[in-house]
Amino acid sequence: MNPWRMLIWLLIAQILIAFIGRGVSPLGVFIGESLQLTNAQIGMLPAALFFGQFVASIPFGVFVDRVGTRRLLLVLTLVLGISFSLVSFATPFWLVLVLMAIGGVGYGAYHPVSTRGILYWFDSLQRGTAMGIKQMGVTVGSALAAFLLVPLSEMFHWRPVLFVSSLVLIIGGLICYYYYRDAVVSMPKTKNVRISRQLLSMFSNRRLLLLTIGAMTLSASQMSLNTYLILYATNHLLVSIVFAGMLLVISEVGGSLGRVIWGMVSDRLFQGNRMIILCMIATISTLGFVTLATLSEGVNLVVLVLIIFVLGFCLAGYNGLWMNAATEIVPKEQAGLSSGFSTSIGAWGVILGPPLFGLIADVTGSYSASWVVMAVLMFFVAILFLLLNQSLRNESIDT
Repeated sequence: MNPWRMLIWLLIAQILIAFIGRGVSPLGVFIGESLQLTNAQIGMLPAALFFGQFVASIPFGVFVDRVGTRRLLLVLTLVLGISFSLVSFATPFWLVLVLMAIGGVGYGAYHPVSTRGILYWFDSLQRGTAMGIKQMGVTVGSALAAFLLVPLSEMFHWRPVLFVSSLVLIIGGLICYYYYRDAVVSMPKTKNVRISRQLLSMFSNRRLLLLTIGAMTLSASQMSLNTYLILYATNHLLVSIVFAGMLLVISEVGGSLGRVIWGMVSDRLFQGNRMIILCMIATISTLGFVTLATLSEGVNLVVLVLIIFVLGFCLAGYNGLWMNAATEIVPKEQAGLSSGFSTSIGAWGVILGPPLFGLIADVTGSYSASWVVMAVLMFFVAILFLLLNQSLRNESIDT
């Protein structure tokens, strides 16, 4: 079978899953207004989604190594689609959070499930590009959510819009399951090692842990930008909600390009070096957040668009590099567990990041302090990836 054809189905599933899961951010302003939420509570919406990711990623990372990608693809799209269709009927804030967390199981577990498919369909010199294309589905889905859900929710209310979108995901998941096939591979024979011992080996992998900490911080910054960009643009910069929604679209378009371009640059110009590219991404993001902290009403809209595009290109463009690096640091037969472990721990960035960002904005009455905190975090992450890159280079020289 043609691996690129299989990649298309993984990409379509990723777009649909992201369209629903990442739709939490553009819908946040409408859900917040409907349920009368504070900034910190709005930040808890994506936090709930990614708490589900935290719970699911490691178990599904282990499970996919044993049963393959195809069957789990169907299960995860059904879990996400059904839970978010129920969100469209929920009124109590706690129930919305619970249902979003359940949906997060489907959203988050797709990362190790699809990563396993990429790993076995493509060789190491194609994997960065293939992963970038697949991960582009996250930003394409998120961009479509911002482009469609904001105006549709303004016209028809967010509840029916979310319900219909969930049905589209369920139907699309069935179609992808029908056409996708797992790669026929000779799996290495391994001993029946207890999961706790396998997890201990992940925690003892210093480089995987440091990579995950850096990715966790990038995730916190990315989702904070997505969650509060519309609120920041309408309340602080005083632009229209339609233009603010387009800013989120622009950010995700930049991320879509970033996921492919950063992967290609890593494969072709840096011979698969992921860490130095991640260092570049964190450095550029630091400058972007500092700039956002200085903007005020009347900012040149072209300048604003460029800043948001670059931030999206970086913050929404790093994910494929992260997933590749997480699988390449460990033996191939542990790829699913490694990506699941890193995704699970990395999810804490999104669980804690947006609520913290919103709390700082609530306390200070301004978004500037929140952007400054993000900039400081990105600065330290850039140093972390630089040190990791040097460590890997030293090991390569020694061997």
